[in-house]
Amino acid sequence: MATKKSTPAKPAKKADDKKKKNAWLKYSAAQLKAVDKLADEYKEFISKCKTERECVAEIVRQAKALGYKDLDSVKKVKTGDKLYSVNMGKAIALFVVGSEPLEKGMKLLGAHIDSPRIDIKQNPVYEDKELCLLDTHYYGGIKKYQWVTIPLAIHGVVCRKDGTTLNIVIGEDDKDPVIGISDLLIHLSQDQLKKDGAKVIEGEDLNILVGSIPLKDTEKDAVKANVLKLIKDKYGFEEEDFLSAELEVVPAGRARDFGLDRSMVYGYGQDDRICAFTSAKALFNITSVDRTAVCILVDKEEIGSVGATGMTSVFFENAVAELMDKRGEYSELKVRRALANSHMLSSDVSAAFDPNFPSVMEPKNAAYLGHGMSFNKFTGSRGKSGSNDANPEFIAKIRAILDKNDVSYQFCELGKVDQGGGGTIAYIMAKYNMEVIDSGVALHNMHAPWELSSKADIYEAERGYEVFLKEI
Repeated sequence: MATKKSTPAKPAKKADDKKKKNAWLKYSAAQLKAVDKLADEYKEFISKCKTERECVAEIVRQAKALGYKDLDSVKKVKTGDKLYSVNMGKAIALFVVGSEPLEKGMKLLGAHIDSPRIDIKQNPVYEDKELCLLDTHYYGGIKKYQWVTIPLAIHGVVCRKDGTTLNIVIGEDDKDPVIGISDLLIHLSQDQLKKDGAKVIEGEDLNILVGSIPLKDTEKDAVKANVLKLIKDKYGFEEEDFLSAELEVVPAGRARDFGLDRSMVYGYGQDDRICAFTSAKALFNITSVDRTAVCILVDKEEIGSVGATGMTSVFFENAVAELMDKRGEYSELKVRRALANSHMLSSDVSAAFDPNFPSVMEPKNAAYLGHGMSFNKFTGSRGKSGSNDANPEFIAKIRAILDKNDVSYQFCELGKVDQGGGGTIAYIMAKYNMEVIDSGVALHNMHAPWELSSKADIYEAERGYEVFLKEI
């Protein structure tokens, strides 16, 4: 009897194959226009919002234009109200009040708006060999050698004893001067180049050159005297006002398209303003929800989320209590229930696979530019130390709503297991017993003065955040 030839079975198609495709391949002409439009808005945002205060001021401006009101100015809160609460000018929570009682929980998007930078010290101005310089103290995790020989700008505030505050921006206008940190010429760098990367440029060597003209008829520190005179005449403050100033030194210049195909964005502070922008944008697109939708943007993540404006403060908890009280629902127990019953995307950046440095990544579990928003089930370092490890039940719900709405996404880790690691605000919010997972956008050059993102990932992140607020 003849034997029937069997047809070789086709390999089963993995369910997640479609998530591994490049998001650019699915876009229609109309979607490509939408991608570029959102990227243009984003570039404008990060070009003018280079500090936490600038971010909060811009978000408040946009919120007010959309009818949001300051929570402190409202006596009673009802379903559909759009509200915001600002914390010391450096953090903000925005709410779209839902139809369900707050104790049923909220839908939260959280990101941070501080970025690695260089801060000017409180007693910074000095003269050395007829040059005037400023002493600095870097903020967050930086490779210090990346910050020399590039044009820098000063952003921040100076608070004077009379109670007035000056907003300072120097180096962004084309007519402005820029400042910078010098480096040793290659011809004399024999000893310097023998040092390891962490010590090629050391923290106390990040001194910013700001002037070289001496003030006439001045015997001592004439260049410093001239710079201080210029500061007083042009910017309106004295040397002692540095004591109550918060001045941040950041890369000068605007964000730009990157790549011959203009598929990427090159700019400062994308960690984590890329997630702050897309999170706020998603909330602003929401008109009505069942459970209250929230976007919280905080300070100090780069140094451990500490302080009154960081995520470890009780600012958000207090804002929820105020909101609940003005809705006529307040009790301490209900505040606890509201937080415990909430679901959150802790939105922060991840590391995109870089072909120049493949050895630090595990390719199957790496994020890739253009593959959509990224999810990290856990962050931390080595044995997941310091991370929030998200629950699979919560992840399954997120996958379902993203697939339903054709949002491109990918799951990833921050490099190889023993290579290093990082953290976000997720573990802090998880202390309330809410469901939290890290999500965001993958970058090249993370923590460098100029970071790189994909326009497709910005677009998919905004869509993903909006779907989360509507459907989770």
